Parts: sequence; structure tokens; C-alpha cells
Amino acid sequence: MVSLKKELQLPKLKLKNRLVMPPMATETSESGGMVSKNLLRYYDEKSAGGYIGLIITEHSFILPEGKASKRQLSVASDDTIEGLKQLVDVIHHNNVKAVAQINHAGGAANHSITGYDSIAPTAILKNGELFADCEMTEEDIKKVIHGFAAAAKRVKQAGFDGVEIHSAHGYLLNQFYSPLMNQRRDEYGGELRNRIRIHLKVIEAVRDVVGNDYPIFLRLGSIDDTAGGSTVDDAVYASTVFESAGVDVLDISGGMTGYVRKSRKNEQGYFSDITEAIKKEVDIPVILTGGITEPEAADRILAEGKADMTGVGRAILKDSDWAKRAMER
Repeated sequence: MVSLKKELQLPKLKLKNRLVMPPMATETSESGGMVSKNLLRYYDEKSAGGYIGLIITEHSFILPEGKASKRQLSVASDDTIEGLKQLVDVIHHNNVKAVAQINHAGGAANHSITGYDSIAPTAILKNGELFADCEMTEEDIKKVIHGFAAAAKRVKQAGFDGVEIHSAHGYLLNQFYSPLMNQRRDEYGGELRNRIRIHLKVIEAVRDVVGNDYPIFLRLGSIDDTAGGSTVDDAVYASTVFESAGVDVLDISGGMTGYVRKSRKNEQGYFSDITEAIKKEVDIPVILTGGITEPEAADRILAEGKADMTGVGRAILKDSDWAKRAMER
């Protein structure tokens, strides 16, 4: 029977167990997003003992104008690589695999933090709300695609075991995906196939620079949990397209609802109905994160075939010994 302790052979990466520590922003980087001593201590503490199979490090901005917060980690320039190497070394020293999540905040970025006008698929939303300073031009889109590719190249150079493209929690790629946020009338708007066009170009560009043998994860903000927003059917369709495009692992979370699903917030694994639906249509591994606080709940989700790996975030954030207890049961 599949359980949290069972090893897993991914398409291009072997994991000793199915416990994932998902990305959680620590806000502990140096100014400019450089790796700090506090950041290294944090990941050393969380990976200590080697009880976690995989750590996906906190979202790192790919371009200065895509920075989400003041102390966010950066992968936006080559001078970040040396610090990122130190981060990977700390995690690997504890016998844990490491994947780096890369991101652009889009309309969720703030001029007071970045010094740039914010950009988004749509500046003014359907309800008339001003969401960003500027609607993205074709040149903006090309720059973002290149930014993701350049960041992925740095991630590989730093020694990470894979890279994760962030398209969840209301950030830029998720803004394109969500019908609540994307009101474009060109080839990047309208039907879902158009709304994920930028994703496919990002995946292609990333694959070109990291090569065929390097794992690409994609975190999908699967549903908006809001009337008129993205649905389970959207998530299933997008997942099949991303698999065909070369994504190796799907990491499922929320869209405009964020990492919490209000309608099922008291349920452990509250995106499990979505991962279950996706798993029926794809052959690549699927990660489920969301409200898991007990190892037994993770075991049950895996045994029921609703996911291939389970992410445990807030519980591990609060208690660095959670993984140790889970694996020593």
C-alpha cells in the first residue's frame, strides 16, 4: 500500500519518501533578494535529519519588476547563483532533495517595493477594479518568458534537483489562467487554451535551457473557488496540456483563493477532489498540499490514490520535528 514513507521514482528524480515541504515565504533574504544566514539556518533546521523527501524552496522573483515582497528571495541575476548554491548545499547535506520555485508577481507586485509600474494580463478587471498599472504588451510577455528561462538556468547552475514554475495564488501566470483576472481579447485571452498560451511558451523556454533530463514542476492554482472563476474541469484540461508540453510533476494548489480553500478549510487535503480528478487523466506525478496536519491523513490520501506526494506546509513551519515523528511512527 502506498504511504508517506514509500519511495517514489519521478520521471527524472528519485525520492526516498513522499513527504514534500512546499514553498513558504520566509521573508528572510538580504536586501535585493540575496541568500542570508538566517535563510540558510531556516532550511538547515527544516531539512535536519533527512526526514523530508523533497523541499520546494520559497518563491523567488525572476525579474525585479516581478518582486512580490521586500525580503523575497531572488533568482533574477547571475550574482544570486553563489548564494543559491549555499542554500542547495545545506539541504543536500541533510540528504534531502531540493527544487526551486520561480515566480513573477504580475499585478500583485507593488511599485513601492519594486520601483516599477505593475503589469498584468489585464489592468482593469471585469468589475471595473484597477488591478495593475499597465496591461502587458507582447514585448512584456516575451520579457517574462525570457525571465523564467534565465531564472531556470540559474536554478540548475546552482545545483537544485529541479525547478518549479509558479502559476498559483494570484501571481502572474495564475492571473493569465484565471477568467476572473484575464480579460484580454488577443491570443492570450478568452478560452482556456489561450489563457495558458503563456504557460506553454514558458515551459518550452525553460526546457530549452535546462535540457531534457532536468525535472520541471508546475504549481497550478487549480480553482478560484469563486463564481465565474477557474474550475476543476479547467484544472484537468490544463494539466493534460502541461503534461503534453513536457512538465514532469504537477503541484496542485489554489488560484485566487490562495493556498487556503475556504469552502473546505477544515478538511485535511482540501484540494484532494481536484488532484483525484487530475490523476485520472495524467500519467505524471501529482502533489497535493492543503491543510494536512496529521501523517495518517497524508497516508490515507496516498492510499486512496488521490495524489502521489503530499505537501505539509504550516505544520512543518510550526514544528520542525513534524517530519521526524511522521517517519518514525
